[in-house]
Amino acid sequence: MNIDDSILSSCLFFTSNRFARSMTKMAEDAFAKAGLSPTYSYVLVVIHQYPGITQKELSDKLSIAPSTSTRFIDKLEEKLLVTRKSEWKETHIFLTDEGMALYQELNQYFETLYGQYVSLLGKEHSEQLAKLLHESSELLKKGM
Repeated sequence: MNIDDSILSSCLFFTSNRFARSMTKMAEDAFAKAGLSPTYSYVLVVIHQYPGITQKELSDKLSIAPSTSTRFIDKLEEKLLVTRKSEWKETHIFLTDEGMALYQELNQYFETLYGQYVSLLGKEHSEQLAKLLHESSELLKKGM
């Protein structure tokens, strides 16, 4: 291995982004039939798990900026998958009937994605990697 390969393979920034690009491609392929990107699918999952979630709570759960969550919610609302209901100063987000129907359909795409990466990485390795990435993300978030 030459020095350039060593630098690339030992750099967390490079390797994590390389991994993320591979996972993104795999997820986009798995979710292609849904007519919704994997990212929007995860937004629907969180809204399903927390009916009436606020935009701030959604942003926190997904670790995204509020402006990003606004764009996501706007697009999902345009597609009639979510609705916003205002109470006092807070706006709560809910799945519509169409959103609930799509959520039910999304399970098969999540299973497809899971099956693909488990077949390549193995179940134990996949679970360990997800756990390490989650823990590492939390540590980085606390340190920033």
